[in-house]
Amino acid sequence: MRIGVFGAGGQMGTTVCRAVAEDPELTLVAAIDPRLSGIDLSQVTGINGTGLEVSGSKESLTSAKAQVAVDFTSAKSAFENMMWCARHNIHGVVGTTGLSDGQMSQLTDAFANSRANCIIAPNFAIGAILMMRFSEMASVFFDTVDIIELHHDRKVDAPSGTAMETARRLTKFRDSSRNPFAADPTVKVMLEGARGGRFEQGVQVHSLRVRGMVAHQEVIFGTLGQTLTIRHDSYDRTSFMPGVILAIKSVTALSGLVRGIDELIDARLGLDHSQLKSEGGGSK
Repeated sequence: MRIGVFGAGGQMGTTVCRAVAEDPELTLVAAIDPRLSGIDLSQVTGINGTGLEVSGSKESLTSAKAQVAVDFTSAKSAFENMMWCARHNIHGVVGTTGLSDGQMSQLTDAFANSRANCIIAPNFAIGAILMMRFSEMASVFFDTVDIIELHHDRKVDAPSGTAMETARRLTKFRDSSRNPFAADPTVKVMLEGARGGRFEQGVQVHSLRVRGMVAHQEVIFGTLGQTLTIRHDSYDRTSFMPGVILAIKSVTALSGLVRGIDELIDARLGLDHSQLKSEGGGSK
């Protein structure tokens, strides 16, 4: 399978390039990063033997006959890149967060009218997906919940895409029981933002930006006499690569635009994802 990478010179982009190059079933055929156009890819990623130069143009994907393009850039760039891929029938795998509902709607329409498919996921770490799944299960049994996400101090969006997706999934799953979380009892806020951001149905979301961290999240549930904390930690960006590679190898068999990699994990477990959605609220 022939793969191109947008944002090839970024921290995630270089990690994706290495993961693709190391997989015997994949071939890295294009690396795109306008900031580094013309530089030998080995200087950027440390990968030898590809013979590739970093390109500044999307057209390098078509000239290289890329089948799948991976994007870890910015929300604006990812949207433009994937709209272009949809028009040129190149499958997409996107880990960029911060895309608006309007952009997601446009991308959904674009891939519905394309011969290509696209996976957009807020987090490709398998452990993070399981964290969200376990949190869905716990949400039915507890009265209160706070989400705390912790990232490196160069992350530009807050809350993280994973935290927002977790909040959406909790409220959707909880809604099936018609029992919202208990209201926040705080009546006097001494410092604005102390209680974090308020999502629907009483879910509070807190964002920390701490130098030295990569990507971490905990979901803290409480009810009478007990608490439950579900936490996931990514200590290195390589933690996302098994999920990225799984998405690359699976995207051609999907249909249109898919949010998250839950279906792919369920397939590995032999589970029917559509049945899970109908029974428990779902996540797509």
